[in-house]
Amino acid sequence: MWLYRIIGFFFIGIAIIGAILPLLPTTPFLLLAAGCFAKSSPKFHQMLLENAIFGPIIKNWHEHKTISLRTKIIAISSLLFFGGYSVIFAIENTTLKVVGILAITIGLFSVIRIKTHPIHPPSVE
Repeated sequence: MWLYRIIGFFFIGIAIIGAILPLLPTTPFLLLAAGCFAKSSPKFHQMLLENAIFGPIIKNWHEHKTISLRTKIIAISSLLFFGGYSVIFAIENTTLKVVGILAITIGLFSVIRIKTHPIHPPSVE
């Protein structure tokens, strides 16, 4: 159980770094952390679910396997803006530029494939 807790904190650390760095995603690491805490610490799992920033993202994923339109737009914009800036201006090595473009493309493809949470859930009649 303690191993899951350590791994959960590790994933939260990576998620926080991912919120700052453009090519490192945040949401998958949050979901992994939530899964680790669900198995090891109900207290930390609940704290993560109640977090004002991360809680709604995790709840959306657990309940609907979707992300919000806002999250999707931020993810795509960040990948294009920061990743594009890095590839065009910050990286001089051609091989690294290709790797960066490939990473951005994979990231974009991954984010676009995730279903978007509807603003108004369908009514049940």
